[in-house]
Amino acid sequence: MNRLTQLLQRFDSISLQEMDGVRLMNRTDTKFMISREQLEHLLVSLNTNYRVLEVEGIRINRYKTLYFDTRDFLCYRQHHSGKRNRFKVRKREYVESHISYLEYKEKTNKGRTIKSRIKLGEIADSLNERENAFIDERTHNHLNYEPKLWNSFERITLVDMHAGERLTIDTEIAFEMIDRKAGIPELVIIEVKRDENSGVSDVLRLLKHQLVRPESMSKYCLGVALLYPEMKSNNFKQKLLKIEKIKLAYVA
Repeated sequence: MNRLTQLLQRFDSISLQEMDGVRLMNRTDTKFMISREQLEHLLVSLNTNYRVLEVEGIRINRYKTLYFDTRDFLCYRQHHSGKRNRFKVRKREYVESHISYLEYKEKTNKGRTIKSRIKLGEIADSLNERENAFIDERTHNHLNYEPKLWNSFERITLVDMHAGERLTIDTEIAFEMIDRKAGIPELVIIEVKRDENSGVSDVLRLLKHQLVRPESMSKYCLGVALLYPEMKSNNFKQKLLKIEKIKLAYVA
């Protein structure tokens, strides 16, 4: 039993069906980048109001995601330039659940995250007529999308039913596309998902106490910056430097 699996034993489990009460499809997301060591300290300190998602007896679940973008990386460039209204298109497989979705994720100029999705039989590396229509209906525009990168990671999902909060913890993050590959096993990305009815957050309190500040980096943008060095990434420089420091500390 590895260290993370051991630490998760202190939390009661929650099923996918039970978690539907905290779906938060229209929400605010707050992201943080920390090290594996910081994550272990956090899990020890969190109150046990949180319950951990368990699927088929597994509490650390695998995800595979294929991101789509236009030929000239419109979605990436919108995020890099700080555009408030932006979106992402992806196909995601929830490995242990054997479920896949096409997902459209929009960030509004009011800081809200709105996600919608349709179920897929499998992940194909193109968008068919039905899938294009789903995206076009939300963007009110038709663009040609192509696959840009695969992302894989392992996720722990914690839910505080009383506070109306979901917490995702992503580890073993890796990217690839054809002959390009990059892995960052030392990095942990935490995302706290809440809506206007959510109560006091224990995890936000603990992260603030550890002087961990929110970050706006998405896994898609991180993957593009690592796999496509020809793409402009200067606005992500500070975040990339922080990741390098986490990697160096892990090696040391």
